[in-house]
Amino acid sequence: MKLIVGLGNPGEQYAQTRHNLGFMVIDKLAADLGREVKTRECNALILRAELEGERVILAKPQTYMNLSGQSVAGLCAKSEIDSRDVIVISDDLALPIGKLRIRPRGSAGGHNGLKSIIELLRTDEFVRLRLGITPEHPIGDTKSFVLAPFPKTEQSAVREMVERAADAVRSVIADGVERAMARFN
Repeated sequence: MKLIVGLGNPGEQYAQTRHNLGFMVIDKLAADLGREVKTRECNALILRAELEGERVILAKPQTYMNLSGQSVAGLCAKSEIDSRDVIVISDDLALPIGKLRIRPRGSAGGHNGLKSIIELLRTDEFVRLRLGITPEHPIGDTKSFVLAPFPKTEQSAVREMVERAADAVRSVIADGVERAMARFN
């Protein structure tokens, strides 16, 4: 079984913000299955489903970004999922808008959601799919930037990125990390 976690913040005010790209990808994967992520478990909204022939849990932690590890660790423990069977989807300020980057492991890279997961799983041995959010112009206040909705000029690129990210998750499951990296990075 795989645990696929989209990082974000709960609440309608955050729904279309840069920091909620992980939630958007999870919702896209669920919608493609004709389902919704709505069961409450381990401080997350989840959907148990099958994706690419593999049993999966799609999860959206409801702990707010900086405490995401609580939900991830709880779901891993409850469903006996090894960290190497976890895929975490997050926004990334180090990548230009629209870019995807898959990695089999690594540091938090300054992302507090990833830092929380690494801390509570006690390992960095989980797949991460990072989605670029950096615009072409300089960013003033980072916190305000990541919690702001995407402007209309970026919405088409964001929709396309979310679709490609959903395809990338399916590729990681079906083809393995290395092949998915070659195709999407």
